[in-house]
Amino acid sequence: MSTQELSPELLAKAFFHYHEALGPDFGCSSESHPDSWDDVSQQERARMVAAARLALLEIRSELNREEDERSRYFAKPGTAEWGC
Repeated sequence: MSTQELSPELLAKAFFHYHEALGPDFGCSSESHPDSWDDVSQQERARMVAAARLALLEIRSELNREEDERSRYFAKPGTAEWGC
């Protein structure tokens, strides 16, 4: 799955799940936290989805920048000039 196929909603939901699951390992109390994604308020969900959307944009931008840097040094297939 590419970052283009990953939805911000799916990323936010997965992040919430793992954030809550790892909380006790890091000494975090889960008393004031919702038990499931369905229990998260609409406002908080929207904020997490917006954050995930921005994170995906940043990741895609970085991947594109790295691709642009690599392509600067290499010819596209079939376009290289050969000469000695």
